[in-house]
Amino acid sequence: MIRSELLAAIAEDNPDLRPEEVEQVVDIFFEELAQRLSDGGRVELRGFGAFSTRERQARQGRNPRTGEVVDVPAKRVPYFKPGKDMRDKLNQH
Repeated sequence: MIRSELLAAIAEDNPDLRPEEVEQVVDIFFEELAQRLSDGGRVELRGFGAFSTRERQARQGRNPRTGEVVDVPAKRVPYFKPGKDMRDKLNQH
């Protein structure tokens, strides 16, 4: 699903909201999620899953074109752990 499909689905389920309001709600949700993660926090959506960050240590990598060794700095990366309901839904047969 892409952003425009999400906006359309929310608008369809909430006909009382104007398209600008739907877009504002989605923007606020993603901004808050990103801000919480950048502050080192965690975002848990019951029944869906939890977003957090993980630390990656500095390492040496290789440039795939030249084979040259390059230093890759330490960084934080986003991580998603699906909730039990999500896992169950994905594995229904």
